[in-house]
Amino acid sequence: MTLFRSHDPFRTARITAVLTAALFGLAASSALVIGAAVGSFWDPPRQVTGVLLAFASGALISALAVELFGEAFELGGAVRAGLGLLAGAAAFVTADTVLDRYVTGRSDPEQREVASAGSRRGVGLALLAAVTLDGVPENLALGVSLVTGASLTLLVAIFFSNLPESLVGAVAMRAGGQGTRSVLTTWTLCALLLAAAVVFGRVLAGGLSDNVLAVALAFAGGAVLASLADTLMPEAFEHGRPFNAFATAAGFFLSFVLAA
Repeated sequence: MTLFRSHDPFRTARITAVLTAALFGLAASSALVIGAAVGSFWDPPRQVTGVLLAFASGALISALAVELFGEAFELGGAVRAGLGLLAGAAAFVTADTVLDRYVTGRSDPEQREVASAGSRRGVGLALLAAVTLDGVPENLALGVSLVTGASLTLLVAIFFSNLPESLVGAVAMRAGGQGTRSVLTTWTLCALLLAAAVVFGRVLAGGLSDNVLAVALAFAGGAVLASLADTLMPEAFEHGRPFNAFATAAGFFLSFVLAA
């Protein structure tokens, strides 16, 4: 009688892949908790958060060019990679537009921009929408990228994009009357959600063919690129000058070195 089941290398590999994705997800999302903890006790100058967002923007540009779109181009060619990139950007823009209208209740672009900017500095559904729109595509992309190897570049980029967002969000929530425990709980739940997105992306992409994986990588890259153009870089430009350009270049360089 066999007391133990025979060793299953495929099952072990799947478990290892999921655990690796979970660790990457927790590492990337830990910045949300760190930023919230700092923001619960300190109100940083807007220029500091702008420079951090600029650094994260440069790192994300390098990561998506080298490890997302570059890999997609190599696996599936220009047509699949290009269509996936455009589809990912379109999906982000569509979701962003729908959620902005739902959150603000306004359809005029200028009114929505003002109302959305104000609501995203607050709490509630607007905060959840902003975190979801910015964080989920990035973390799904990190999970998908793990299929082709450990993406330290994208991990670092996401970490530095999460940090200033949660820091500013925590300051705004505290100014709105929420206690420290409530602020930390909210951002911890957000961190767990985004960590789960990394695992989901890795599991979803694990059994894909090269052509389908190419589209998935490019799609994730398009969503990240759209979130950069819509959220991170405008904030960095508005609040990080005159150091935003240098910080963007520094983030790009560090990300590129990690990928080399």
